Amino acid sequence: MYEVDYEEEIVKHLPFVKRVVNRIEIKSTEYDKDDLFNIGVIGLMDALKKFDVNKKVSFESYAYIRVRGAIIDEVRKSSRVSRSRMGHLDSFYKAKEKIEREKMVTATDQEICKEMKINAKQLSKIHETIHYLANVSLDDTIFTNQGETLELKDIVEDTDTIPIDILLMDDEKKQALRRTVALLDEREQIILNLYYVEELTLKEIAEILEVSVPRVSQLHGKILIKLKKMIEEDLK
Repeated sequence: MYEVDYEEEIVKHLPFVKRVVNRIEIKSTEYDKDDLFNIGVIGLMDALKKFDVNKKVSFESYAYIRVRGAIIDEVRKSSRVSRSRMGHLDSFYKAKEKIEREKMVTATDQEICKEMKINAKQLSKIHETIHYLANVSLDDTIFTNQGETLELKDIVEDTDTIPIDILLMDDEKKQALRRTVALLDEREQIILNLYYVEELTLKEIAEILEVSVPRVSQLHGKILIKLKKMIEEDLK
């Protein structure tokens, strides 16, 4: 166990909890940043009690998972994506699968819009939905119904820390995700690196890429769709 003066360690790591909270972009009217911070502190306390120094990972890597997990678990209880948005997302995947099954090539945005009878703006909203869902549960976005805890942050190379998720993750899936990330376009890899490794906000990434914040959200959603498809092919 992690032998510490809990009160002192909690105070010491409060800025860390704040960074985790600021990193999570959740559109929920149920919680403000102060609420999420308080939930994160509970996750920090849990991390301090359960951290095993014999594990070859840093405390912050372990605490990140606990703090973020506590916040996500709480938000999941109240967060809701409207039925219409989920319905559009379901229709999107069905249309994409139909086009690719018939043409044996990756479906374009134009083809999907035509198949769904929607315009580009409506398709962008679907991409934003995927981005939002990824913030709530990225593992479900990439490995639907797999029941594994897997985050791109733990896959895109980061030489500073070795998150505990890496040690517990199914190796086949880990390798598949690494392979597919390496096959992405340079711009797509840059976006993933900025978002999951550098942990920049959408606004900061938008400034770097010189695009709008909604555009970054849409691009992120599209990258996740692409990764999901590539991984499914890789694991066949």
